[in-house]
Amino acid sequence: MSLSTKAPGLVLATALLLTVTACTNDTESTAAPHPESASPSADLDSFYSQKLSFGACADYATTKADEKIFAAPGLECARLKVPLDYAEPHGPSGEVALLRVPARGRAKGSLVLNPGGPGGPGMSFAAVTAKALAKSPLTEHFDLVGFDPRGVGATKPAISCFTDEEYLAGDTQTEFLLAAGTYTEKDSRALTDKCAKASGGPKNLAAVSSRDSVRDTDILRAALGDDKLSFLGQSYGTRIGALYAEAFPQNVRALVLDGAVDPRLGSERRLSQYAGFQRSFDVMAANCATQKDCPLGDDPKKATQEFHKIARPLLDRPVPYGEGQEFTYNDLIGGVIVALYSKESWPVITKGLTELRAGRPDRFVKASQLFAGREPDGGGSNYDVANFAINCMDEARLTPEQAARFRSKAYTMLPFADPGRGSDGAQDACASWPAEPKTTYPFSDRVEGLPSTLTISITGDPSTPFDAGVRLARTLGGSMLKVNGEQHTIAASGTNACVNTAVADYLITLHTPDPDTECTI
Repeated sequence: MSLSTKAPGLVLATALLLTVTACTNDTESTAAPHPESASPSADLDSFYSQKLSFGACADYATTKADEKIFAAPGLECARLKVPLDYAEPHGPSGEVALLRVPARGRAKGSLVLNPGGPGGPGMSFAAVTAKALAKSPLTEHFDLVGFDPRGVGATKPAISCFTDEEYLAGDTQTEFLLAAGTYTEKDSRALTDKCAKASGGPKNLAAVSSRDSVRDTDILRAALGDDKLSFLGQSYGTRIGALYAEAFPQNVRALVLDGAVDPRLGSERRLSQYAGFQRSFDVMAANCATQKDCPLGDDPKKATQEFHKIARPLLDRPVPYGEGQEFTYNDLIGGVIVALYSKESWPVITKGLTELRAGRPDRFVKASQLFAGREPDGGGSNYDVANFAINCMDEARLTPEQAARFRSKAYTMLPFADPGRGSDGAQDACASWPAEPKTTYPFSDRVEGLPSTLTISITGDPSTPFDAGVRLARTLGGSMLKVNGEQHTIAASGTNACVNTAVADYLITLHTPDPDTECTI
């Protein structure tokens, strides 16, 4: 995997890890009680009673894209003080950066948003969502609030591993499992040391678990003046929402969970995600086969084989582009995965493969830069490394033997990504992380006292398969909205009237859709 203007490879580290674990059957753990489920201790009183000081957002921008987004009128930003380590509330603290878009009318309270990832910046997500829902009853009745979770964006401390120069050179690998290549414990140790140095020390690497972000979310709820939390999370954000339901059920008003992470599965969840991407690849290939000059041929059953003919030569002969850069096999796999997230992006694959045959990888490069939040000069979002760090604190570690078995299973479920060189050389990039992971599986099981929730699941979602939404809704004892279509998440986009109505009705009135309600994209 590579990043920067070699950004397609970023997707191997972020898109494939977007909402899933690196567990195998050998490493699954069982649910255990968590101390945060109890009422906050007196040691946290100063955090829960703090007053937020909102002001202009310009100083919160960490990317050029942020600078443009945060310049819009009507946005308010602040910092929330939280313990760096909840086990040491009187020790060092961190600052969670947040953005609020005040309601157009009389606010019922705050609607806290999480864009997914892990590593997605919530501040810009809130601003963009407010624009997308500008005429929605939601922006009339709620202040929209997004925060950059621990390690992300403008929150302090933020995770960093690489310089802009390293991004430009493509020397930014954080994925050692699915990516083609041979990796060892030495590689994972070097990566951990590099991230620790750039992020301010090992303690900062240990402070970014999802469970810690959930506790931050409850402090944020109190600081915003809300007795109970109204929350909309998409993709990985559904993990945050479900973990919050487990930890603070008494503080939940409403949860919309869009593109659900299955709370019960370990390795099956990630492998089912790979199967979802392969399914979307096959559907895309069948569509391509009906068109003239499809680069994958006119027989959908042979599409993976035809793709290998284009992709596998890149293992030994990357395509040069830009100023001394190379487009690699891992870059191509990442670029294809980016385009499988939505049917509207399929032309990136079909046109991109045709252009790649002519020595032009530009279409894949640009698509992946956009997905990753990277900029042509090497600057941009820290999405990729925050994603890596948070997953290290959330997921069970693999031995080299487990990693090899995992890679073998992964290539079986995602055959278009198989480089054809076996499963040896896989390594868990988190193997040397300075702290043990905090999230156990299954989670959010048998939660008592939880009000009705709304899970949204799309039938053709490649990243968080439809059945995961069914299981999350059952686990939480809530309602589920089925959406027929080919994309990943929908609620925050404002693009579907049926979904818009169901979500707004639930969040405003707390009435869930009828069980037989279905929407179509």
